[in-house]
Amino acid sequence: MNTLDLSLNEIHAALVAKTVTPLELAQEAIKRAKESKDNAFELIDEANALAFAASLKDPEKDNVLWGIPYVLKDNFSTKGLPTTASSNILNGYVPLYDATVVSKLKAAKAVMIGKSTLDELAMGGTGTTGHLGKTYNPWDPTHQRMIGGSSCGSAASVCSGIVPFALGSDTGDSVRKPASFAGLVGMKPTWGRISRYGLFPFAPSLDHVGFFSRTAADSAYLLDVLAGRDNHDSTSSFKPVEKYESLIGKPVKGLKIAIIKEITDSITNQALKASFAKSVEALKKQGVEVEEVSFGRDLLESIYATYIVISCAEATSNDANLDGIKFGPNYGGKTYQEVMYNARTKGFSELIKRRFVIGSFALMRENQDVLFLRAQKNRAKIVEKTNAILKDHDFIYVPAAPSIAPSFSAASDKLSDEYLIADNHLALGNFAGLPSITLPLTLEEGMPIGINFMGRAFEEAKLYQIAAAFESISGLSNLSIRNKKEGNL
Repeated sequence: MNTLDLSLNEIHAALVAKTVTPLELAQEAIKRAKESKDNAFELIDEANALAFAASLKDPEKDNVLWGIPYVLKDNFSTKGLPTTASSNILNGYVPLYDATVVSKLKAAKAVMIGKSTLDELAMGGTGTTGHLGKTYNPWDPTHQRMIGGSSCGSAASVCSGIVPFALGSDTGDSVRKPASFAGLVGMKPTWGRISRYGLFPFAPSLDHVGFFSRTAADSAYLLDVLAGRDNHDSTSSFKPVEKYESLIGKPVKGLKIAIIKEITDSITNQALKASFAKSVEALKKQGVEVEEVSFGRDLLESIYATYIVISCAEATSNDANLDGIKFGPNYGGKTYQEVMYNARTKGFSELIKRRFVIGSFALMRENQDVLFLRAQKNRAKIVEKTNAILKDHDFIYVPAAPSIAPSFSAASDKLSDEYLIADNHLALGNFAGLPSITLPLTLEEGMPIGINFMGRAFEEAKLYQIAAAFESISGLSNLSIRNKKEGNL
């Protein structure tokens, strides 16, 4: 097994022992990135990555990320490097500053080898709307199945073994759903736990910095580095940063888990339900208390509509500056309105245009009460119910998706319970701003499928405690297409 395929702790040990160097790791990661056929990269920053890796000489024993290659979603600002958010309207845009998370990873001596594809402007869940076309799921060499979005390229780069971790963003499920389809650990911490300075805004009340890794412990080490107050982001929390791996390995006996009945009932995949049931029994054997609870079907069915109205309205406002003058190609015109019309017509995909129409319509004065404000009130009801469940339970435990990664040609009934509930419930974590983690559950037809734990605000350490315990149950820690495993469920 190549060193690059190990966990962060194991790679770090090899670096400290000098059996491998940061330069050798970067060279191998770049080689794999160039060989990839999954359309996962907006750019590979070979020259800068190799130069930075070559400059790292003396291993830092207490810095797990020292010399580790990683990939960054292309909606984070990178000084001197193009940042397009996979949109034609930002072609040629080169930021003048680094996002805070990029600065923190540089300070930790992690080596960014490239920037990954995404659904355009991080809107979408299929990995198909970016200006470079579809991003494919590495688990399916026929390229028939999606990896999900919007953080598609970051997910593909980790599950294919190019890098051991990658950054993404999560507004509705954009890290955690691809993690399910990719067999990865996908983490979205508490809203405000990680600075969003330099992350292109989609819907700020829902946006979170998230990340992919292959083990729960690796994810905890990442949060150690990325978390903390940032004066550039007024919404970042002043709450002290913990050692998020501190509870990993501790007994989980006595922890209480809620399973939402309507979510499991809405799933039609019997194999998934059987594996999920086995995992519940295994958790009980470890002393975890499990209770089935009701959330309310009406509230769950309203998640998608509520999300669309709020996210589109916020996106319409946030992206008003993409006018063809401040950013991206200028397609000409005699007036400002003409320049903007030409730029937005040619620069945006049909999906983005539809979302902006929805957002603008919801924000029209005559529509605000019945659409935008109504959606906000419904969000408050959903958050209230979520917090009520977590008042009596440490976690909410559910399947992360209703199936393995669907094919690009698969049609879904957008009004079915399975779509409205089982396919969209991860947005609960964004509505309430709560920490939420996806882990691989089992393999079906050679494709991974995951589960999700959601905990109380700022209780990430406890979330990693149950996540690591679950890895011992599933047997799928450090899963990738290079480290294929059978699993226990």
